[in-house]
Amino acid sequence: MDIYWKGAIGIFNRIRQGFSKTRQNIVSKVESLIKSSRSLDEDFFEELEEILIASDIGVLTTQELVKELRRQVKENRISRPEEVKDILKNHISNTMSQISQPLRFAAQGTTVFLVVGVNGVGKTTTIAKLAYRFKSQGKRVMLAAGDTFRAAAIDQLQIWADRVGVDIIKHHAGADPAAVVFDALKAAKARKIDVLVIDTAGRLHTKTNLMEEIAKVRRVIQREVEDGPHEVLLVLDATTGQYAVSQARSFMESTGVTGIVLTKLDGTAKGGIVISLKNQLNLPVRFVGVGEKVDDLQQFVPEDFVRALFE
Repeated sequence: MDIYWKGAIGIFNRIRQGFSKTRQNIVSKVESLIKSSRSLDEDFFEELEEILIASDIGVLTTQELVKELRRQVKENRISRPEEVKDILKNHISNTMSQISQPLRFAAQGTTVFLVVGVNGVGKTTTIAKLAYRFKSQGKRVMLAAGDTFRAAAIDQLQIWADRVGVDIIKHHAGADPAAVVFDALKAAKARKIDVLVIDTAGRLHTKTNLMEEIAKVRRVIQREVEDGPHEVLLVLDATTGQYAVSQARSFMESTGVTGIVLTKLDGTAKGGIVISLKNQLNLPVRFVGVGEKVDDLQQFVPEDFVRALFE
């Protein structure tokens, strides 16, 4: 992948393009429903529910949205379907605005980001994109190949480190991930690294095995770095829809996830998962992947998400 910056397009337009399929799946269908409906009857609300659930907003979240719509329609004596779009937009906007939080960096010394997630979600590519992002901001960046379960994971991370132009600490396949992380922390301090991004295994023999391995790595970080890890970023594949929510629950319980990175949003109509994650788990989405290029990882801004859907 070539590394380049598409500055002429503008950050918001890149977000909007990334959410284009989701926009078509939610707003365009809602608009079509509005145009074809003469009144806000039961059929209207039932079809609206179907549209929202199909966009992977989720059953519970959809029911809450529709309940709020019904309440406002009744209280404000709204009779025209075209007014529903604005109500829907405002309610989603109010919901999403509660999760806008900045990344947490160390007050001094090395900031440590632990990246977790199952195999196949784009974890390695996300780490490379994070490294590129921080390096472009003038930070000294290092990677740690903590996924020693797969030799390919170490090799892939090395390739990305070379492409982005950052240091990497790695051991051989099968090595103790905690030992890799310990060495990376020592190296980061010695080389005055600003940001250390640590990869972790996405699959071990059992879920318990995986979570215990990550917990062990966390303990090493906590022992060596004050307030570390500063972020535990869970990478989720947006195309998996509601399955991503169940993944998030598992990792939250075991790894102390502080934020989410959603990948492959440009290739899916299931971007409604962003709303579902907020409503069901109250986890901030830190970044979204809206393309294959190394600079296509965008910071998630809730206001931009709502604008991308409705404007």
